[in-house]
Amino acid sequence: MDKLTKDQKDEYVTSFAALALYDGGADISAEQINTLLEATGNTEVAAFYPIIFSNFLSSDKITQMIVSPVSGGGGGGGGGGGGGGGGDEEEEKEEEEEVEEAPPAVDMFGGDDGGDY
Repeated sequence: MDKLTKDQKDEYVTSFAALALYDGGADISAEQINTLLEATGNTEVAAFYPIIFSNFLSSDKITQMIVSPVSGGGGGGGGGGGGGGGGDEEEEKEEEEEVEEAPPAVDMFGGDDGGDY
């Protein structure tokens, strides 16, 4: 936690407060989040965080985030390769697309007879 910025810490404690209120069955409001932050000694949290989090994190939305699978998000390392041999076809297609013939080159003056300069 020492490597986090103040804003990151504020976001963490506010989200944890909202989750604690959800877990306890309490109303998730800015006032309740502020009360919990004060009770846990997090008194220097920027005032807008509890407001933003209480507007966004309703009990229904938290339930939906917990229950539903995560989609999208950042890149987390790619999955391990497939067990079958179907990957070769895809690689061949990619190589075919990359290999394109360049138009024939002409000299600077538009002639293609290859004369002396």
